[in-house]
Amino acid sequence: MARGPLIGLLISPPCPFKLSFITMHIGYVQMEPIFGEVERNLHYAEVLMGKGKADLWVLPELFATGYQFTAQEEVAALAEPIPKGSTTQALISFARKQLCHIVAGLAESHESNVYNSAVLVGPSGFLARYRKVHLFSEEKRWFSPGDTPFPVVDVGEAKVGIMICFDHFFPEAARTLTLRGAEIIVHPANLVMPVYAQLTMRARAIENGVFTVTANRVGSEARTDKTLHFTGESQIVSPSGDVLVRSSKDKEEATVVEIDPAAARDKSLNPYNDRLADRRVDFYDI
Repeated sequence: MARGPLIGLLISPPCPFKLSFITMHIGYVQMEPIFGEVERNLHYAEVLMGKGKADLWVLPELFATGYQFTAQEEVAALAEPIPKGSTTQALISFARKQLCHIVAGLAESHESNVYNSAVLVGPSGFLARYRKVHLFSEEKRWFSPGDTPFPVVDVGEAKVGIMICFDHFFPEAARTLTLRGAEIIVHPANLVMPVYAQLTMRARAIENGVFTVTANRVGSEARTDKTLHFTGESQIVSPSGDVLVRSSKDKEEATVVEIDPAAARDKSLNPYNDRLADRRVDFYDI
């Protein structure tokens, strides 16, 4: 399939906070996977990441396989074990060469189940997996519900928490990651509902005082009688809810911003209020 020219890397100005001694470059890849062309999709993501430099990259949900499955046999054929699968191993190799960390959405095979998963890898190898807890629409036909806790991993410059696509609809997911220490919540996605995630991930950033990175895909898939249009507009949001960068609805690109992770460590709103310390958990149990 013919492709247009690669979109150049955008390096945004530093995040508008008082910087600490350690800053960090975080970025996402917004791309259009071709269904079933795993090696091609992996190579294309690596080309886009290779156009710039980031400490942490986030790739879309199911970035290597595509999204719209038509049969369980098709899902099983495209799913891979984690971390021994070829896609995870290739991402580890890239992370070692580029001295970066990568979060990427994959179809994971494990025993008799297939999960909509995400991996976190870095120069030291495989670090974490997360299996999507909140399955969206026909995902429930193809994937087993996630059975792993929401993970938070210290990657050196910051603590990174992982959620996937429809998890954004559930504030408990982001709050759980925050209570476990996440300073950056990464969000691989294949969004088809307009606007919602771009708004809710700003809300998740504000209510938890964290950075959020949504890596969405673009394009469409029409492998059944239902055409799926993916909405793009990947974004990075600050702990105060400011959109530091947002992509277009339809272009493939890699985007990086510089942040100060320390901005996600102070949860105070004023001398009297704190996002976490003011929680009244004794009233939340229903």
